[in-house]
Amino acid sequence: MAIRLDALELQEVLKLTPADQNIMVSGRHGIGKSELIRTCYTAMGLAVEGFFLGQMSDPGDLIGLMHKDETSGRSVFLPPYWWPAANQPIVLFLDELNRARPEILQAVFDLALNRRLAGKSLPPGSRVVAAINHGDEYQLTELDPALLSRFNLYEFTPTVEDWLVWGKNQALDGRVLDFIQANPLHLDGAKTRDDLVGYSDLNKTPDRRAWVRVARFMATVNDLQNLHTKAIAGMVGTAAAVALQQYLGATGQLGPEQVLRHWKEHQAKVKRLALHELVQLNERMLLWLHGLPQPLATDDAKMIPANLLAYLKFLRTARHNEALAHFATQLENPRYTRAMALCAGSVEILTLLTDYIGTIT
Repeated sequence: MAIRLDALELQEVLKLTPADQNIMVSGRHGIGKSELIRTCYTAMGLAVEGFFLGQMSDPGDLIGLMHKDETSGRSVFLPPYWWPAANQPIVLFLDELNRARPEILQAVFDLALNRRLAGKSLPPGSRVVAAINHGDEYQLTELDPALLSRFNLYEFTPTVEDWLVWGKNQALDGRVLDFIQANPLHLDGAKTRDDLVGYSDLNKTPDRRAWVRVARFMATVNDLQNLHTKAIAGMVGTAAAVALQQYLGATGQLGPEQVLRHWKEHQAKVKRLALHELVQLNERMLLWLHGLPQPLATDDAKMIPANLLAYLKFLRTARHNEALAHFATQLENPRYTRAMALCAGSVEILTLLTDYIGTIT
């Protein structure tokens, strides 16, 4: 069984692993394996050359084409189009490895074992990383154990928080992020009834890639109508689309911006929330705080900490101890580092949280 890693852990493992060790990442389709791998190595200053091996019919795209050397009269391989001209290290990203044809896998075996392709050695410091989709009905090739033994194998199991933080950084529509935060089972496909009148589901289920399409679709939609919901059902399935419509149509829905920018106008609504709703609000606020541009604008720098302090004081005064403890605990999550920095800039917020923690330890 492969070791399971979330997004932060996988990024650290990619950085820590020596260049001469091969890495294979498995996971469901649509969870962001490829994007995380590319983003991580690009940030390290390495060029990433990717190949969708499942779509490759000829190994020539990977290893280059054979021709006759006029000097020696021997057959040699021309360098492929992607080969680094300046002998700089490169990351070869072999996506969909478990969909590759046998002749492609043979070239990969030489690459994984010797760091060579058609007799040419990769530049020193180059890396070989593969990704496979597990549990997919379209898997064509069972990977040879001898090939697998040449890779460090990890299963990518990103959390809902991973995706929410990523989505916030990508400026995805906040309504979609709020919905997933409140209904996390819909991110990767909830088991719900599919007999809703007027829709045809065709076994379409949500995945993280599909929710990105929904968020970008909704960027120009102010008020979700029935036709919009049908369009979204084609992206994530009927059940998720209808759940999103119902969530957005719910009365009294509070967002982080309403609380942290307009506390006085909305504090009465906050005081009517049940514990589970306060917990959801905590998580949405931390994600919202984490996504704020730094440094804060002058007005925000005064208003947001003041309103956050008022909210926390309300939790303490109303004896919502579980909600206050939840906020304090989540604030220590490394995914919310910028939210933590904002709170650390307020002596009053830190004092309130520290005093509260002191009373329960």
